[in-house]
Amino acid sequence: MKPTQTEQRLQKVIANAGVTSRRKAEELIKTGRVTVNGEIVRELGTKVDPKVKIEVDGVPIDKHQKTVTYAFYKPRGVISAVSDDKHRKVVTDYFADKDLRLYPIGRLDYDTSGLLLVTNDGELANLLMHPKFRIDKTYYAKVEGIPNAQALKKLREGVSIHGRKTAPAKVWIENRNQAKNTALVGLTIHEGMNHQVKLMLRDVGHSVMKLKREQVAFIDLSGLQPGEARRLSNSEVEHLLELARGQNKSR
Repeated sequence: MKPTQTEQRLQKVIANAGVTSRRKAEELIKTGRVTVNGEIVRELGTKVDPKVKIEVDGVPIDKHQKTVTYAFYKPRGVISAVSDDKHRKVVTDYFADKDLRLYPIGRLDYDTSGLLLVTNDGELANLLMHPKFRIDKTYYAKVEGIPNAQALKKLREGVSIHGRKTAPAKVWIENRNQAKNTALVGLTIHEGMNHQVKLMLRDVGHSVMKLKREQVAFIDLSGLQPGEARRLSNSEVEHLLELARGQNKSR
């Protein structure tokens, strides 16, 4: 039978329903966990009308919890958590209107602002928080004093934090304020030790006054104000998953 114009690849229909990523949907199909109108389908590339009855593990795809990921501009003074025993504002307070159990991937310090990914996608969260995860994260730090060439060289080569040497970083001076003796320093790192950027800059003699994370991989804060979020597209999530898997395989 010739496919109709409304038919799409089965893995795409599952991914578009928000059940999981397209790659994961392919694995579900290959392992016999997907049925179409009650029949198990194992062949990748099978085309179906999105209106037919599709189930994963016996549950209709429209009944599965949707997986969503947001790019969130965390303001300063907000906890990267789902709750706080001191009753301070937490990241998930900004998603109270979503009927989903969301949580931040990783964390930003209470006094650090910037990009934080918020999701209910366990696969994505596990990959991005894996110790071997090596996707770049870019920060801007306002520091006391103006780092000289020697300090920048040391940061680029790696400094010692708690007895462990950091990986080489990309570091540059974004701007200098000679009158106030401050500088805005840009850093791109792929590690995620607690307070890493602050400790790196302190090691070379420059205390951080303000810190902001501008970018994670190819996701940035474009179009967002503090406290705002945007949902990542399916293609953006797929790209993040591919980057994470690729980096982990390369180790």
